[in-house]
Amino acid sequence: MHNYKKFSSSFSCYKQKRLGSYGAVVGSLLMAFSVSIVFKSYFCHLSVWRLKSSNINAGNPISIFKDTSLLQKLESTSKDVKPICNTCKPMSNFFEINGNVIVQAQGNSSSISIVSLQTGNPSGKISLAVKPYVRKENTAAMNLVKKWSVSSVEILQCDLIHSVPAILFSLGGFSGNHFHDFSDLVIPLYITSRKFNGNVQFLVTDNRPWWITKFQGILRKLSAYEIIDIDRENKIHCYPSIIVGLKYHKELGIDQSKSHDQPSMKDFRLFLRSTYMLKRRKAIRIGDDAGKRPRLLIITRRNSRSFTNIDRITRMAGSLGYNVVTAEPNISTSLLSIAQTVNSCDVLMGIHGAGLTNMVFLPDNAILIQIVPLGSIDGLAREDFAKPAMDMNFRYLEYKIKAKESSLINMYELDHPTIRDPLSVHKQGWDAVRSTYLDKQNVKLDVGRFRITLLKALELLHE
Repeated sequence: MHNYKKFSSSFSCYKQKRLGSYGAVVGSLLMAFSVSIVFKSYFCHLSVWRLKSSNINAGNPISIFKDTSLLQKLESTSKDVKPICNTCKPMSNFFEINGNVIVQAQGNSSSISIVSLQTGNPSGKISLAVKPYVRKENTAAMNLVKKWSVSSVEILQCDLIHSVPAILFSLGGFSGNHFHDFSDLVIPLYITSRKFNGNVQFLVTDNRPWWITKFQGILRKLSAYEIIDIDRENKIHCYPSIIVGLKYHKELGIDQSKSHDQPSMKDFRLFLRSTYMLKRRKAIRIGDDAGKRPRLLIITRRNSRSFTNIDRITRMAGSLGYNVVTAEPNISTSLLSIAQTVNSCDVLMGIHGAGLTNMVFLPDNAILIQIVPLGSIDGLAREDFAKPAMDMNFRYLEYKIKAKESSLINMYELDHPTIRDPLSVHKQGWDAVRSTYLDKQNVKLDVGRFRITLLKALELLHE
């Protein structure tokens, strides 16, 4: 796998695989297989043996108890504790410890300790390292994630004993990119925590306080407990069980085939609708809603992949009967505000990029129009937004720009390989693709040609 130092916009590890070598793919599979074998050898026969507490602190009224009844309960049930179930996935560092665990972070040393003598390992000891983020094969992402050690101990020593399970996950990696905020964190966290019905505590490592603030509505819906910035804690926390990392299925989506009780993207979108009090359930049906004009939201960008003739696009769309709205969401944009704006619209359009992630807030049967820039990135656009859009019960339209609509023609001659043969740039690696077609390209839509796409959207809204 290529060791890309940077990762831009909504482009995922899937894309790097397509730009990488087959040998790297095989190596990654062998590595995942090997890790799975090691985890099973270490974990699958684990059970809790005995518990002792050195100190119980009642400082946290949400999850800490003044007496020892919780500790006694843990001791009384320790013989029947289920073994650890390892479900490590190719894309994510994820496993469950269904036994009593100690979580502590002291400086650069962060650890999860499992209370047990019977580990299934002849030495009776466990020693592993894990980074709790979903894109474990991506070096650029994992360099921004803190490493946690997992080991076994014989005695439980706690400052704080909690009554509910914990989920430990990192806010490092690619958080801050709206696509990855949802694909790497929000959706995996929803999948992982939903079964607890709020009775779970989130432990955040590599914390980014602004991220907690931005997504606090979602976090409060998924957990009834205070979020702990575990890296800053100087006390030892003990839990009856813990999940390390988050379940990841696919880009911006959920695979219901993973289990019989798996939530769907429909469930996730209903969850968002409830969280942000979104009023519209379905997009307009022209003819049934007399006098109403369909609302078209154009997602704009400022620094790259921006529309250079947005005024002409807006006027043309208005002449077709659309009520046109524009938005330029960024890292500081209120999620409630953008959610309500998107939900009020029937059609969302924009150039391939993280802003299209906001389609999760659209009403059912809405339409997504993705503008695919020059650069032979059709497959990437399909994986990131086309497939997820259809999974979410949206209608999907795609508009591929011509060379004359790209700002790159101001930099290169028409017969230059960058224009004529984008795959030759792909052969130079991800950095070249990102720099050329994502960071340096803007779009001047041929409004006459694009008009056909907007007319098709109107036709779909009549159905």
